[in-house]
Amino acid sequence: MKLLTFTVPCYNSEAYMEKCIRSLLTGGEDVEIIIVDDGSRDGTAAIADRFAAEYPTIIKAVHQENGGHGEAVNAGLRNATGLYFKVVDSDDWVNQEAYEKVLSTLKRLLHEQQVIDMMICNYVYEKQGALRKKVMRYKTAFPREEVFGWNNVKFLHKGQYILMHSVIYRTKMLYDCGLELPKHTFYVDNIFVFDPLPYVKQMYYLDVNFYRYFIGREDQSVNEQVMIGRIDQQIRVTKILIDKMVSYMSRPMNAKLKKYMINYVDIMMTVSSVLLLKSGTPENLEKKKELWEYLRKASPKLYRKIKLGILGRTMNLPGRSGRKISVAAYKVAQKVIGFN
Repeated sequence: MKLLTFTVPCYNSEAYMEKCIRSLLTGGEDVEIIIVDDGSRDGTAAIADRFAAEYPTIIKAVHQENGGHGEAVNAGLRNATGLYFKVVDSDDWVNQEAYEKVLSTLKRLLHEQQVIDMMICNYVYEKQGALRKKVMRYKTAFPREEVFGWNNVKFLHKGQYILMHSVIYRTKMLYDCGLELPKHTFYVDNIFVFDPLPYVKQMYYLDVNFYRYFIGREDQSVNEQVMIGRIDQQIRVTKILIDKMVSYMSRPMNAKLKKYMINYVDIMMTVSSVLLLKSGTPENLEKKKELWEYLRKASPKLYRKIKLGILGRTMNLPGRSGRKISVAAYKVAQKVIGFN
């Protein structure tokens, strides 16, 4: 069995996927790299096959009809043999020094028979044209370099939420929680991170800048105009997270985990609401009302918690002036968080 499986979802990625794959190859025989060609129409499939032929004990090439990012992750998970599982998007890469530390730490924990469900590492926004690279760190939130549970979590502020870039999950735990991402839908990385959290018991925070998250292509899914154009998919993912949160709230939950997951839904409601406000069309303003009504009907309790919070109040100020304040607040969050 491999120590760590990387899944690299690829769609028309020929221009940049080699940099990603080569950054992962330095893990050698401890890792497997599953390149999922999601129905690409360029040279992606040929590149994947070439790497698989050159490194047959490390790399697998999986070819499928286009199913979107979520179905590519599903395919990676179905084919994974590693003890742990991580997704690396084809335009991103990993830092080599941090990578060595990740592998040596996972090996040590395995040798000590300490089972962790989630490893968290820092990630770096490799934003094109930015003079300074923003690093998302968690040292104020988690104990460093020790196994811990939810009761040991300190304070996760609003801009410090865990992304797909941060996490390495235990593969069997992902199977046990029945994780399956929807097809033909963007922004499902939020589901990938969110859905398994109640199954996570033991964690480990490694304070290294492992994942390099590239931002800069005009066609990138996190480009603001692209997000507005795909707003229905953003809304769909937000509703899925609402439904999952309502389901989880019906069971006993650790108080800190529950608070964090509610904050995650809060962030998703904020992003969806501001994008709908920024588009400014009557149709999208109506969609914003419908989204908040969906939350209210799903759980009046969750609705009150979110709508009466700072972000919820800001997102629901009345009139044109209220919308301007909401968008201005989002621009501040943009600079703090670093996305788009």
